[in-house]
Amino acid sequence: MLRTLYNQIGTYKRAALATPLLTAMEVVMDVMIPYVTARLIDLGLNAGNMQEVYREGLLMLLMAGLSLIFGIMAGRVSAYASTGFAANLRRAMYRNVQTFAFSDIDKYSPSGLVTRMTTDVQSLQQAFQQILRVTVRAPFRLLLSVVMCLVIDPRLSLIFIVAMVVLGLSIWQIISRVVKLFRQVYERYDDLNQSVQENVQGIRVVKAFVREGYETEKFNRAAEALYKLYTRAEGLMALNHPVMNMVVYGCIIALSWWGAHFIVGGTLTTGELTSLFTYIMSILQALMMLSMIFVMLTQSAASARRVSEVIEEQADIVNPDEPVFDVEDGSVEFREVRFDYQAPPTTTEETSGHRRSALYNVSFKIASGETIGIIGGTGSGKSTLVSLISRLYDSNKGQVLVGGRDVREYDLTTLRTAVSVVLQQNTLFSGTVIDNLRWGNPQATLDDCRRACQMAQADEFIMEMPQQYETRIEQGGTNVSGGQKQRLCIARALLKQPRVLVLDDSTSACDTRTDALIQRAFREQLPEMTKLIIAQRISSVEHCDRILVMDNGIVTGFDTHERLLETNELYREIYDIQMADTGDFDKKQKGGAA
Repeated sequence: MLRTLYNQIGTYKRAALATPLLTAMEVVMDVMIPYVTARLIDLGLNAGNMQEVYREGLLMLLMAGLSLIFGIMAGRVSAYASTGFAANLRRAMYRNVQTFAFSDIDKYSPSGLVTRMTTDVQSLQQAFQQILRVTVRAPFRLLLSVVMCLVIDPRLSLIFIVAMVVLGLSIWQIISRVVKLFRQVYERYDDLNQSVQENVQGIRVVKAFVREGYETEKFNRAAEALYKLYTRAEGLMALNHPVMNMVVYGCIIALSWWGAHFIVGGTLTTGELTSLFTYIMSILQALMMLSMIFVMLTQSAASARRVSEVIEEQADIVNPDEPVFDVEDGSVEFREVRFDYQAPPTTTEETSGHRRSALYNVSFKIASGETIGIIGGTGSGKSTLVSLISRLYDSNKGQVLVGGRDVREYDLTTLRTAVSVVLQQNTLFSGTVIDNLRWGNPQATLDDCRRACQMAQADEFIMEMPQQYETRIEQGGTNVSGGQKQRLCIARALLKQPRVLVLDDSTSACDTRTDALIQRAFREQLPEMTKLIIAQRISSVEHCDRILVMDNGIVTGFDTHERLLETNELYREIYDIQMADTGDFDKKQKGGAA
């Protein structure tokens, strides 16, 4: 973990090294000023020597000026290094997230990733800045102040040592309890962010079901839990100040009492006692700063683990050592493929029929240019099956071949360019219509985009928009309908000019006529492209060359529409149900009247 964080300092290492040096010089100047003050009092004021007053006074001014300069420089350099460190952390996390396979993404919730990139990184940035400055300032100030006290009067220095032990033990007791609370705080941040994210994303559903009160209550619970943890932690932290004040006042009283006796006895000067008062405050402030550092490091330790997890996460799916950069054709083949979202099932589970596999021993061949329909019940493994073709997931067993080669042999960019997938969850990004379309091909011209949109039956409604292809799409595509969003996503996929096009229930929000027009455009204009169409409606796939029927992760049929009606019970059952629910009530009523 520490190595991971250290590597993210990157080009800011010089600034990170310069900060402690500048801070050390600042502390040296600060600590020497009380000593010079004592000389000014004893050798100048008490002795009536104005030359010594001027000399020591100028030296004090010089030291104060140098301290100010070193402090300003240290502050600027530490801010530069810490903000750069935070920027590198965010870049490293975001860059690694982009390499994640679906299986990697499944390990982290969206709200958790947002918290890590914002709150956790902010915590590490503050901790890093404190480490560069305060972890040098506090111990160095403490050490130098103790040394100066011993130089001035070893007897009175015992007061400081006793005070340091008492304050140290008190602070340790407080910190040990605060640590546990801060470890829980960042877990609560995830809950809070998740509540906000779900509400904002689903605000239309919330309002449609009049659930504002419920969502507000859920947010309040998350906020209240975070509030209580922070209150308890800060309440304990607040004890630092009264404990420190008690120790400080005790030291001042003891130092005043014994110092007065030593001055009367002639073994201590007034200037030395004055400097000792300054050093005791310096020592105790250094101890207080150290206590704050421990708390901050404890807080940031949880953040460091969470950030490092994302940066160190190794993607499950990576390029092979010698990747293939050409997909010969659009043929697809599955050879005894099994896929498990978690651990593979045991032999007992397999034989008892309680399999956990999403796909189990799936085998079939698709020739290049075929149009294949895929149908089955919810959870039958349709989306999982097509996700394996472009290596969004990797199978646990067996082989998936595209163009006659195992998909694991291909360069990922090459494979995913050749296999264009329109996922079940359609996503548009903020920007213009044409910006979204060019995700499929950044070099696509307006004419290219229009041709793709015409095939996807999107050109007509785009041309009716205020600015046509320059019309802005709001975040998440909230200003277009579900069917329009699906057609834009299909057009975006077509612009890649893939060898294999996968539509994962991507016309479910389109009316039957639009769906039929899209299918016809595919047949007439894309005859060489392999097309896999997942659908819930048999009318969307009945004209396909063949239809693959799935049930609980198993292929139960793979044939034409007519043959499946004759041979496949599940397909015939789906067909009968859908035909019975076509809404053709006139025939039923006429039959009843007859």
